[in-house]
Amino acid sequence: MTAAIQTRALTRRFKRHLAVDSVSMTVPDKAVYGFLGRNGAGKTTTLKMLLGLIRPTGGSARICGVDVAENRIGAAAKIGALLEAHGFYVNLSGRENLDLTRSLLGLPKTEIDRVLEVVEMRENANRRVSDYSLGMRQRLGLARAMLGAPPVLILDEPTNGLDPDGIADMRRFLRALPDRTGATVLLSSHLLGEIEQTATHIGILSHGRLVLEGELGRLKADLAPEIAFQTDDAPRATALARARGFDVLTADDGLVARLKPGEDARTASASLNRALIEADIAVFAIGARSRSLEGIYREVSPPATAKPQPEFA
Repeated sequence: MTAAIQTRALTRRFKRHLAVDSVSMTVPDKAVYGFLGRNGAGKTTTLKMLLGLIRPTGGSARICGVDVAENRIGAAAKIGALLEAHGFYVNLSGRENLDLTRSLLGLPKTEIDRVLEVVEMRENANRRVSDYSLGMRQRLGLARAMLGAPPVLILDEPTNGLDPDGIADMRRFLRALPDRTGATVLLSSHLLGEIEQTATHIGILSHGRLVLEGELGRLKADLAPEIAFQTDDAPRATALARARGFDVLTADDGLVARLKPGEDARTASASLNRALIEADIAVFAIGARSRSLEGIYREVSPPATAKPQPEFA
């Protein structure tokens, strides 16, 4: 497997705080890699090391085979980045903003029309940025990141602040980017549902360590399904299922029984249903459901306390 981004034992310490702890991650070529982690997990610090903005305390990072520490300029040339702070000149048009970056990079003017075509912004290119919607500014930021056709794109919260239509539009666009441009996308987001519908691979950081990484479809397939039971007595149904060895999540009107890897869903659901009925617990509905990215995330990165879950960073 060819790696567009590869780190080995990447570490960053700030005095007594170990922000990133021996992270070894592999982002395959032409993947859309969802990068997840709670506030303080070390995700932003990792991104900054990949971009050459801060130096690691230990370990290494390579972008398309170029070592970031040994050749920051060479590695940076392989990356286009979209961060939350766009830094546009709002009194200039979108095209004029792109032309400033193009000139600094020494690229031909044809690059402007190429990236505008990719982000579907040619019709609005001559409008002032001050008149752009947030979604249009996000697209302009993507266009700027793609100037020069870098093989790697690092995008930090590209759907942040967008309305539902804008999020769906951006999701469609990001999914198609590798096929349309050949680029590899490293995508950070706090929206697990969007990552699940967009990413081909994921990496999850928890307390500075990479706790899970892999192809999303395979990770989900490797997990046993869950069986939801709607009953008339959720507390008793939950206690009975736990007594029979099921890993159970309590629902308002029943329970969700998590099966063991390799366990047959039909046999398990029939057995538990029979036990509930014999215990005079009415069962109104039974339904199997596949495991979600949220379920995977909460298994490998549980909250540190019982307090409300913090936002992802």
